[in-house]
Amino acid sequence: MDEKDMIKNIIESMKMDLYVEARISEMHVCALCGRIGYKELPMKKIGEKWICIDCLRELKEALDSLEEWEQEIALQKEFRKDIGKSFNQ
Repeated sequence: MDEKDMIKNIIESMKMDLYVEARISEMHVCALCGRIGYKELPMKKIGEKWICIDCLRELKEALDSLEEWEQEIALQKEFRKDIGKSFNQ
């Protein structure tokens, strides 16, 4: 690598640093996964935290199945009661 290429690389690096500094206010860190969101990774502000679209999808899937979870928990509690009653007899 000659001196010209080295200077060109330094200038390009400085341009990139300036670009990042100019765009940093538009970048956010996902509170759940830690990824940095910008144009390719949409983010949504919820309260004081930013969450990426991928984590929001996972949360939505979990919330959509919440009723099933609650039913399973209720069944487990009922089984425990029944088992407890049968041991106490």
